[in-house]
Amino acid sequence: MSTTRTHRLRRPLLAGTTAVAAMAVTVGFMAAAPEKATAAPTGPKLSLIAATGSVTLTSWKEEPGVYLDLGTYLTSEGQPLELKVTRKSYKDPVTVTQTVFEGGKAKAKALPAGTVKDFSGLPGFAEVTIKDKNGKVVVTRAESFCPNNASGRVRPDAPATSKYPESCPTNPFTLGSVWGVEKGWAANTYGGSYTEPVKLAAGSYTAKVGVAKKYRDLFGIADKPATVKLTIEERSWENGRSAAAAQAHAGHGSAHQDPSAHAGHGAGHAAPSPAQAGAPQTSGAGPSYNVGHGPLKAAPPALPWAVKARQAGRSGFQAARDTAGQTDGSRKAPALTPRAARPTGTPSVPDVPKPDLRSLPAYGITIGDGGGQGTPGKDYLAFSANVWNAGPAQLVVDGFRSPGKAKMDAFQYFYDAKGKQVGYTPTGTMEWDPRPGHVHWHFTDFASYRLLKADKKEAVRSGKEAFCLANTDAVDYTVKNANWHPFNTDLSTACGQESSISVREVLDVGSGDTYTQDLPGQSFDITDLPNGTYYIQVLANPAKRLKETNLDNNSALRKVVLGGTKGARTVTVPAHELVNAN
Repeated sequence: MSTTRTHRLRRPLLAGTTAVAAMAVTVGFMAAAPEKATAAPTGPKLSLIAATGSVTLTSWKEEPGVYLDLGTYLTSEGQPLELKVTRKSYKDPVTVTQTVFEGGKAKAKALPAGTVKDFSGLPGFAEVTIKDKNGKVVVTRAESFCPNNASGRVRPDAPATSKYPESCPTNPFTLGSVWGVEKGWAANTYGGSYTEPVKLAAGSYTAKVGVAKKYRDLFGIADKPATVKLTIEERSWENGRSAAAAQAHAGHGSAHQDPSAHAGHGAGHAAPSPAQAGAPQTSGAGPSYNVGHGPLKAAPPALPWAVKARQAGRSGFQAARDTAGQTDGSRKAPALTPRAARPTGTPSVPDVPKPDLRSLPAYGITIGDGGGQGTPGKDYLAFSANVWNAGPAQLVVDGFRSPGKAKMDAFQYFYDAKGKQVGYTPTGTMEWDPRPGHVHWHFTDFASYRLLKADKKEAVRSGKEAFCLANTDAVDYTVKNANWHPFNTDLSTACGQESSISVREVLDVGSGDTYTQDLPGQSFDITDLPNGTYYIQVLANPAKRLKETNLDNNSALRKVVLGGTKGARTVTVPAHELVNAN
């Protein structure tokens, strides 16, 4: 249980990583096992390597310390390292299984209970020791490792792309995740903003990075720590270097893009300072550079060449797509291109797979005053809410605008197993929202938020019911047809411009869309509510306009207890079963 009063929470993100430098790599350290009549299940051959023998990091005077991206990587050979992390419900602990191979067939191997606590990575995986030039130990720490921190291939015949997701989930109500290091690939062991910076004076050091014994034993990793010479240089943002350049300082902000540059969204926001640009994701309770639409997307790892080539539109690269029967999530999502014209023919809702919209319990719950909303003297209950798609089909909604009309007409599309469109139905409207923090097209009636009294009767309703759909959070990548590489992960990809004549918005299978209720009209006005127990209700598809496989699982409740006095209200947030995150 936690109690907050005007407390701004932050949650971490997976920071970007540096690309694997050119290096000579020796892998396959494990001795070959003697042949047996029945071959035992086999997994990957894993090695810890260093991309370079020396690293220089910059200590910025305006920041709390140095982030230790030391250029150490875990490589996988023979087979990929693949882990599936799940929980049956919020009443159950998080468990993990490893995919191994027996007779050429994939098999799930359960790893010991307690191996993981959440979905952010393997806790205490990397052990870091730093000594100064006199041999004195100045830093010792253990860091979590996200296998999805893929940074590139270590040999030219490795798969051109990694099929695994690009980061580990941060939503406290995640249900399932897949982690992996593709064979012939390397994943940076640096934990990014999951870790704390360290204070190191300018000078020379020696860093040693190893893998904790329990993981060496679990995965058969050799006890061969990597040693890296470390140089710390001190600098200041005022040294004639622009704020934009400072974002790319070594070992921390190199993969962070300026969030204010998001097309159709950055209007009205000043460019963030280097500290803001490199800061962890917000919980939705405080200021954010993706205001009103949930936390900033986690900065991706350094991209492998193949992905860069695809993004640059170079020839010679064909994105992998699911073929018939291929539902392991390894496909790449197609670009979100709306149709050029309204659908023709008779609307129909065919008997084909449809999306299943579900709500997560509210989180990032806090009290705020009305000053930031232009209503001083008011008390507001702010929170984050997520509606996700459990599949097995994408939610695809197109909006079409008649010339001169303020709203678009919205249509939901349906597809057969081969991806062919086989039907459509009208499903409401889309509207342009010009307010700062929005500036994009909203699909109306996607979700609604209500504050219920202890007897579950409505006390306050949020004014927020229109949304631009985006895949901001990986909620469960183990469900059927989960797409591990959704295309539209932020507001810049699908929300359109004021002049748009059509818009396509998609919510992929396995992903959810988080909105933070900290803009005017979105959070709950609790100024005149009595203290006591309430429930935040997140309700997907409230008007039931969208066609789903199941309409009975669209609501989620989160208990809160209001206290304090007017102008100094408090909120206590009990744990939701085993999830103790407000």
